[in-house]
Amino acid sequence: MTTNRLKNIWSQVPPDYYEKGITRNFFQKLWHIRKWMIVKKMIQGTKPRRVLDVGCASGWLAARVAKMLPKALVTGVDVSPKMIDYAKVVHPNINFIKADAHKLPFSDGSFDLIICTETLEHVVDPLRVLGEIKRCLIPKGEAIISMDTGSLLFKIIWFFWTKAKGRVWRKAHLHKFNKNKLQKLFAQANFKVVEQQISHLGMAMTFRLRRT
Repeated sequence: MTTNRLKNIWSQVPPDYYEKGITRNFFQKLWHIRKWMIVKKMIQGTKPRRVLDVGCASGWLAARVAKMLPKALVTGVDVSPKMIDYAKVVHPNINFIKADAHKLPFSDGSFDLIICTETLEHVVDPLRVLGEIKRCLIPKGEAIISMDTGSLLFKIIWFFWTKAKGRVWRKAHLHKFNKNKLQKLFAQANFKVVEQQISHLGMAMTFRLRRT
């Protein structure tokens, strides 16, 4: 897949997609709020000083992490310049940077916690992105990775969603994962799974990983 084609796919999604969708669409709200509650539960009890949100889009999730962890420095990165520009306006208290997840612009061991939700299925090389996440974590640092399970129910709903309200996501999934495939990928990247949760009627999966 060419870079130009990828840019066209990413540019389909309006910068306020999450902010407006969660307030105006019941199903989007149900999906994303539930996802946040799972991530929040995995973070509770930890005290990360530096947090990175990879594929942050408009900064919706990063803003909630910053509110939950007021003493932490939260940074968000996304490849879309319009997403980053929008995020900077809506969430001015957070550091947002335009960056490609395949080559994160940070030194080794820059973060205690890295969050990456609904992003790996959209990148060209998921293993390389996981490698970058690991590189940017401190020794024994943790990552939270979340995405759809690719279950039959999800495939059916996704098919109809991309024909209607979610048509901006057509052809956006470059990879199809399930739990086993994703766990093998984590092992290849030398991550240890310390917690996992299947949610959303079996349509979503979230993992807490530790750098080995």
